[in-house]
Amino acid sequence: MILAWIVTTAFYVLASLGAQGHMPPRLWLFLASIVSISLIMHVAIRRYAPNASEILLPVATLLNGIGYVEIARWNPVRAGYQAIWFFLSAVALVVVLKVVKRVRDLDRYRYLTLLAAVGLLLAPLVPGVGLTVYGARLWVQVGPISFQPVEIAKILLVFFFASYFASNRELLSTPTQRIGSRSIVAPKVLLPILVAWGCAMGILGAENDIGFALLLFALFMSLLWVTTGLKSYVVLGLGLFAGGAYVAAKFFSQVQSRVGLWLDPWSAAHMAYSHQLAYGWFSLAAGGVTGTGLGLGQSGTVPEITSDMIFAAVGEELGLLGLVVVVALFVVFVAEGFRIAQGAHSDFVRLTATGLSALMGFQAFFIMAGVLRLLPLTGITLPFMAYGGSSLFANYLVVALLLRISDENSLERRGGEVVAVVFS
Repeated sequence: MILAWIVTTAFYVLASLGAQGHMPPRLWLFLASIVSISLIMHVAIRRYAPNASEILLPVATLLNGIGYVEIARWNPVRAGYQAIWFFLSAVALVVVLKVVKRVRDLDRYRYLTLLAAVGLLLAPLVPGVGLTVYGARLWVQVGPISFQPVEIAKILLVFFFASYFASNRELLSTPTQRIGSRSIVAPKVLLPILVAWGCAMGILGAENDIGFALLLFALFMSLLWVTTGLKSYVVLGLGLFAGGAYVAAKFFSQVQSRVGLWLDPWSAAHMAYSHQLAYGWFSLAAGGVTGTGLGLGQSGTVPEITSDMIFAAVGEELGLLGLVVVVALFVVFVAEGFRIAQGAHSDFVRLTATGLSALMGFQAFFIMAGVLRLLPLTGITLPFMAYGGSSLFANYLVVALLLRISDENSLERRGGEVVAVVFS
């Protein structure tokens, strides 16, 4: 944690010196804020989950700090809002650790989590409440507050998928019906989960959001494969993806636009919209291997530089080496999540930890791949780093849940060791 504070503060000072030629005017307030908010989370972990992983929070804090420096560099107003959401996210982490004593207890609320997730996904479609931003109807506004319900819905869907797969693992893994010479899994076992997944996809399609649709599809298929280990589900997933992509390309204008920008961003027909990508690539090219230096980049002309394109901002000022560090931090976070999943003592908890970790990994990969043109650019945010209160809030909920699972694993492992010693 101390290392994360030092790096973040040093970056903040360098960005101010590079851009304005003087020290930040409120450096001590900035340092006191990040240290105090981080310490609130640290103390809560020591009290409510003392045996939890010691890796997740420092990695999240460092990613959050690097992202905040870039947001403050290009949009101080947004940086102020992001600081408020950082505090609220810390409060949410403390509340989750205090209230959720055992994650496996959430298994009993399988269909309640599904209903809540569907309700949150439907909320942006309610007239007078939902907002359309850049063609996607993902926002809900209640008074002066606006947020993206899908950020919380994706976590609830992890609980539902994990619960259903855990309770039907044997049925999903064992072919019991024959078609000709081949044995297949009973369709009645797959039907409920396919309906739930299809409803989520349909709602996201109606909201014109291909990013979260792709994210939930990857989450669904990865958990199904982890549960069963059957290659036939991979083939089924590829078939569903191909069919869904064809239908989406035919009937959803945003999908057509995103794919067109991806395939031919330099055409005159697309340049009015693809200039965001083009300017982002110019920024990455200007950064080179070692970067221009914090505060010395020219990424201010890139649209949504603090949200969709923050990866490009980091690449310009910190260079390829900075991007490698960011990618490595995400790899460490996801790997630690998978390690926690391996230590779980029940299928539901194991799949929940796997799903939450995969969720963070897929989200980071999709947006980074979009900026680098490996995939079409989607509107999802880079976890912890990009501007967005709803996303940051949900990210720290994931951290809290993984910490709770990690603490449970340690306690159960110690309990098993005590029992073994007694019987020996």
